[in-house]
Amino acid sequence: MSTFSQNQFFMVYDMIEQAHQQAKERWDMAHYFTREEAEALLPQISVILRNIQESRKALQRAEEELDGLRVQAMGNGHHLHARMARLQEQVAGQVRTLQSLAAELDEFGCELKDPDMGLIDFLSLRDGQEIYLCWYLGEERINYWHYLHTGFAGRQPL
Repeated sequence: MSTFSQNQFFMVYDMIEQAHQQAKERWDMAHYFTREEAEALLPQISVILRNIQESRKALQRAEEELDGLRVQAMGNGHHLHARMARLQEQVAGQVRTLQSLAAELDEFGCELKDPDMGLIDFLSLRDGQEIYLCWYLGEERINYWHYLHTGFAGRQPL
């Protein structure tokens, strides 16, 4: 597993969770989406999700290159420091971009569950019980739901 997968993934996930928590605090009451309301947001959400995925890939590439340069710099790699500094700036820039995109996504009131998959949940009600309408990037419509505690594995057709 690369350093990105171990370190950066958790950092980005924590950022997304923090932005989501801040967005939740702005809501006085829970907002329950209808299927129609949630589906109306999918075109805008899809753009943001694709941008998140692209930024995550760019972050991973920069982090992997930086890891390689760190190994080279352990020897006689003083000439690599300027390049490493540029890559560190790129990493920081991608992290800021991801923070901004996560905040933008949270403004819609949905929950990002898996950025790589583009998995999104919308809080809803089914027979008076809180559930999630479940959708991921590439699906044309929201066709599934699951209980709050079951996650993606518990998806059921609407």
